[in-house]
Amino acid sequence: MSPQSTPDPGIPGKNPARSPRRQGAGGRRRKPATGRRKALVAAAWTAAGIVVLGGAGAGFLYFKLNDNLKTVDINQALGTDRPGKAGNGSENILVLGSDTRSGSNKKLGGGTDDGSARSDTAMIVHVYEGHKKASVVSIPRDTLVDRPECTDAKGGTHPAAQNAMFNESYGTGGAACAVKTVESLTGLRMDHYLEVDFSGFQRLIDDLGGVQVTTTKAIHDPNSHLNLDAGTHTLNGQQSLGLVRTRHGVGDGSDLGRIQLQQAFVKALIDQVKHVGLFTDPKKLYDLADTATKAVTTDSDLGSVNSLISFADGLKGISSSHMSMVTMPVQYDPADPNRVIIEQTKAHQVWTALRNDRSIPRTATQGTATGEAKGVVSAS
Repeated sequence: MSPQSTPDPGIPGKNPARSPRRQGAGGRRRKPATGRRKALVAAAWTAAGIVVLGGAGAGFLYFKLNDNLKTVDINQALGTDRPGKAGNGSENILVLGSDTRSGSNKKLGGGTDDGSARSDTAMIVHVYEGHKKASVVSIPRDTLVDRPECTDAKGGTHPAAQNAMFNESYGTGGAACAVKTVESLTGLRMDHYLEVDFSGFQRLIDDLGGVQVTTTKAIHDPNSHLNLDAGTHTLNGQQSLGLVRTRHGVGDGSDLGRIQLQQAFVKALIDQVKHVGLFTDPKKLYDLADTATKAVTTDSDLGSVNSLISFADGLKGISSSHMSMVTMPVQYDPADPNRVIIEQTKAHQVWTALRNDRSIPRTATQGTATGEAKGVVSAS
């Protein structure tokens, strides 16, 4: 993919030879950025399917970063048998965190590199008309679903399956199958797709200088290599990855508890990007832009730097205080406590609200299964 923009001669950092990235100092809060433009808008989350894709407005125009981007043509793979687009400017974005163990992800994720991957985290981000607020619905990876027949990006067809784990959709047919499954579950069209893997998430947090959170309880989980005492911490990339992946260090040990930690981390991350001061540090801006565009895989409609600028610019008015975060209504499977099943009546309330561009009613999540980790992590 050829670059679509040319650096301004006076912009530092245009030289492709890059010096090492600077890591943020642990425990140190960063001063708010000056000027009228705010740095980065959080648009994607992972590894958890929690990740940030930064949109620094016009700053991206100065960098030849198109070649970093990886794309998948969702529209071509799924064809026309899909829910219709909303006509009021609202959008749905499926954000996935891939748990592939290949390459540099093997050391971070552990396990065997068997050439496969699953969606470790999945979030539907619904941006309301006017792009001033959003709702985020996390889909537990252990949810048992009826997966529809789907075609992957290479044209391969995969048969439908009943009572399949949700995260196996990605492993079966890649991004296109994951999108098809989500659209089948919700009746909502996914207008865009964003994916990030372990190593991309870690590098992105390090380039941001870390994320400050407060934990109300100690979290010690040897499986995710996380050791945090109660208190305030500035988490580096490795610690952040450990936090959004831990399920045994806090709560009831379920994926639902991990989702509660992920949602709290996302809000802290959104608050953090407002204090990075990128426009006073062009090298940091370049490093972050370079990392972000290498970290993500997008649908083909977002497959250029200019498209990402436009997309992110449309989200910059959404702060963490204008973002509602819930988990898809589920109950523990009576036959297997390690799996969850959809609470169909309540889930219908969620999808109906988003389809009509309305706030998700509180009744939609009352009485559903939780992971007992709410309030353990908060933004500092």
